[in-house]
Amino acid sequence: MRLSIGTTIIIDKDYTELGDKYKSKVVDIEEGFFMIDYPTHIETNRTAFFMDGTQLLISFVEDKMSYAFRSEVKGRLNRGIPMLKMNYPGDDQLIKIQRREFVRVETAIDVAVCLDGVYEQFVAADISAGGIALYLSSKDFFAENDTVHLTIALPFEKDEVKYVRTEAEVIRIWEKDKRKIASLQFLQVDDIDRRNIIRFCFERQLMERNEK
Repeated sequence: MRLSIGTTIIIDKDYTELGDKYKSKVVDIEEGFFMIDYPTHIETNRTAFFMDGTQLLISFVEDKMSYAFRSEVKGRLNRGIPMLKMNYPGDDQLIKIQRREFVRVETAIDVAVCLDGVYEQFVAADISAGGIALYLSSKDFFAENDTVHLTIALPFEKDEVKYVRTEAEVIRIWEKDKRKIASLQFLQVDDIDRRNIIRFCFERQLMERNEK
C-alpha cells in the first residue's frame, strides 16, 4: 500500500477541482482499509462529518508524485481518537495526477450540436473540463470560429446519465487517422456541469485502468 501512517490526504466530495476540499491524515492501516482522523475544511478549518457510504475522491503525494483514487466511508472508530474507516482499492487503482491527463479522456459519447436552430448528432473523440473533440461526418455542419450550443450525454456507472448544456467555440478542424475532428472549447459551463465532467473523466480513467 502506497499510503502509510502519517500521510496527509486531500479529500474531495464532488470529484472536482472546483468544489470544497478537506484535509486529513492517515492514522492507522488494515488490510484493504485505512483510517483517518476527522477531516477539516481547507479554507474554514471546520470539521466535516461524512455519512457511511459517502463516495470520496482521495489524493495524496508520495515521492513528489500525486495520486488519486476513489474511496468510500465504511464506518467510525475510536482508538483513542475519533476516526473514519475508509476502503483502499489497491495500488493498481491509483491514478497519477497530471492535471491535463486527469481531466481529459477518450470516449465515444453522444453530443447534440445546435447551430442557427439546426441540430446535428455527433460522437465525441475525447472530453475534458475545458472542451471536447468531435468526429465529423463528410458534410460540413460548422466551421472554425463558429459558436455552437452543445448537449452532452455523460453516462455514469449504474446507468446514471447527466446532461451538460453549454456554448462552445470551434477552435480548429483537423485530421487524425484519416478522420476529421473538430476541437471545441467550452465558453460557459456552470460549476455543477463542470463537476459532472470531471467526475465522468475520473470514472472513465478507472474503467480504462481496470480493463488493462
